[in-house]
Amino acid sequence: MLDRTVAPPVQPLARVTLPTADVHSLPGGARLHVLANDAQPVVRLQVVFRAGKTVETRPGLAMLTARMLLEGTTTRTARQIADEMAFYGASLECDAGLDRSTLTLYCLTRYLPALLPLVTDVICNPAFPEAELSQLKTRTVQNVRVERQKTSYLASERFNEMIFGADTPYGRPFDADAFQVLTAEEAAAFHRQAYAYGNAEVFLCGDVAGQHQLVAEAFTQAGQAGGPPLADSATQIQQQLAAYAPAPTDHLPVAGSLQASLRMGRPWPGPHHPDTHRLQLLVKVLGGYFGSRLMKNIREDKGLTYGIYASVAPREHGTSLVIGTDVKGDQAGFAISEVEYELRRLQEELIPAEELETVKSYLLGKFANELSTVFEQCDKYKTLIFLGLPADYYDNFLHHTESADSETLRRLAQEYLSPGQLQTVVAGPGK
Repeated sequence: MLDRTVAPPVQPLARVTLPTADVHSLPGGARLHVLANDAQPVVRLQVVFRAGKTVETRPGLAMLTARMLLEGTTTRTARQIADEMAFYGASLECDAGLDRSTLTLYCLTRYLPALLPLVTDVICNPAFPEAELSQLKTRTVQNVRVERQKTSYLASERFNEMIFGADTPYGRPFDADAFQVLTAEEAAAFHRQAYAYGNAEVFLCGDVAGQHQLVAEAFTQAGQAGGPPLADSATQIQQQLAAYAPAPTDHLPVAGSLQASLRMGRPWPGPHHPDTHRLQLLVKVLGGYFGSRLMKNIREDKGLTYGIYASVAPREHGTSLVIGTDVKGDQAGFAISEVEYELRRLQEELIPAEELETVKSYLLGKFANELSTVFEQCDKYKTLIFLGLPADYYDNFLHHTESADSETLRRLAQEYLSPGQLQTVVAGPGK
């Protein structure tokens, strides 16, 4: 009989097995990455361009161009695009990130041949209609205006500005005035440069048996040869990070707010650093799961917040550590002092063996769970591609996590988690 008072044994995660991607070179320079899994009759097609914020020639242009792709082509209106997707029970989205822009299609496998012409039409022939352009700009500006009424948004925006610099794509805040004056001609010009198929990485995953050749042919027929990629802001960002020095705590007064949002952090070693996996484990101990030290102290013991986190945000040209929480307005200073107390504890004391094993088990178990579908496996594979990581990156993650010891983590905390190295931003009432 099953004894439910006894926890099941923990099984070690021996190794990571990602599906092998078949990579096909397409005419013009694009690559098609295929990851097959027929567990469900669904596919995901992603076309990724280096068309993010780091290559835009005007502030806001990458976002505007990506969002306008679904607002009409030379042969379809926005309504027709939406109706066709709805007819097949599919979804199509285009998102502009900091480094890249991604067009994503989800659909049943049997409908992929019917939807490919729509996908290529959206990518190749956007019309940038003036009416939709004006409405999109108005909606975007209004949405940002609403978000900037939230202390959490203000704190995060200012934090990135302090870490990466207001003149870099990673730190530059949204400029409503600059966004409003962008034109359809500018979006079309940016599209011609950044969305050439020759510069694309195409990812097809799911039940794709017999489909990859169809996708390759569709992109070959529709695609135009890619010119040289747009120059990115890598050097500018790296120079800013090299010159980083924390300023005194920055306070953004928010009249009438009862809540204060805190952001604390610093530039952080990227995924190529030899200690990257051990540093990830250290951040989990600090604030990376519900039983972390920050949660136990600031939520459970002090009752200052519903939640607090510490996480690492890797980007192609720079990585940062951020600690974030929302507290009652007059408790911001106390919360900061408690965060600093936990940082010093990690620098001064060895992590107890039982706590360290718990965090290791959580981290490895969460990672295994993130590989449960082919779409999630493809996301891990994309990380290797876009960050230029070695094929054994995830195997090294397992080995370095399992072998990490408390003495090593204390040394890393002493090197990277000194309170004086962190930039602190508070958005809320008072001084």
